[in-house]
Amino acid sequence: MIKQNYLTHSHVKLLFRPTKDDFVVSEIPLYEFSGSGEHLILQVRKKDLTTWTMIDTIARHIGTKARDIGYAGMKDKNAMTIQYISCHNSFEPKLGTFKDDKIKILNTTYHENKIRIGHLKANKFFIRLKQVQKSSVPVLNEAIKHITTHGMANYFGYQRFGIDGDNHEKGQLILQGKLKEKNIKLKKLFLSAYQSYNFNNWLSKRVEISNLVREFKPKELVKILKLDISTITDMKDQTQPFKLLHGDVLSHYPHGRLFLCEDISSEAQRFVERTISPTGLLVGHKTTHAQDIAKIYEEQFDTPADKLDGARRYAWIFPTDISSNYNEDKKHLELEFTLPKGCYATEFVWHICGMPAKKC
Repeated sequence: MIKQNYLTHSHVKLLFRPTKDDFVVSEIPLYEFSGSGEHLILQVRKKDLTTWTMIDTIARHIGTKARDIGYAGMKDKNAMTIQYISCHNSFEPKLGTFKDDKIKILNTTYHENKIRIGHLKANKFFIRLKQVQKSSVPVLNEAIKHITTHGMANYFGYQRFGIDGDNHEKGQLILQGKLKEKNIKLKKLFLSAYQSYNFNNWLSKRVEISNLVREFKPKELVKILKLDISTITDMKDQTQPFKLLHGDVLSHYPHGRLFLCEDISSEAQRFVERTISPTGLLVGHKTTHAQDIAKIYEEQFDTPADKLDGARRYAWIFPTDISSNYNEDKKHLELEFTLPKGCYATEFVWHICGMPAKKC
């Protein structure tokens, strides 16, 4: 995998190993459940299990197929996670006898519709970082302050690429017709990893460009980036860390329609105000593509993927509800924050410590 570029560089040594005690994820539903309807909504807490395993376990107990159980998104295995799933209310009596050491049904209610992928507003996280020296706390807090003020790059986390980090390679082989995967879930996982890998490469390139714009003078940038002085000036005039380009595909934030960046000055101001954010390409043939200057950089990572529809993903996000607490005796730094759906808490850690969250 490519080494991702960041706009904050703390380079602090610490320890973060995702476990049920040090990594807690709680879903924030997209909407309030009505309390009536044919679908039973379960708030479930799981420990050290994938979402698929949790769903399979419950499905077997109530005597239905896993595909009949609705869920909004996948949650980490090496964590304690609280999420919502749904099934037909006819299975409620059988759920009364459900018991599992790693799964607990916390609450139930009803709703008219089945929960589906994406029916999620955000995720709230608790993370405990260990072996944090007191001298490192001001540095980490400064990085946290930077993210609170400016947001952060929305990379896909290492989890996306599998234990060996090669899921994207399998996805590429599937697209090339060189690998056949009969397991539909695994096939989707590999293809998604391929899209994620290209997205991360593109985003890293754009963050690198933003860093260069901050560090060098206009005349130097013309030579380095091989762009005209007008484009360089447009980027230099922007106050936000991630620089917009003409032709970027923007989206209203935290959700909304896509549109092209045409007026750099006004769109940059809206970006600072957090009402819009740039998006990156998840390769495929049925989605909006960048134009003009932005197209130059997107094309480098827009590889053939006719079998995929494609989509756009926010390149930049704004974490909220951020707080930190340092325990000097235990050398623990405890973090709480909320991220939009589909964003990775481990990337938040990587942003503040300056090294892979998996290896901290």
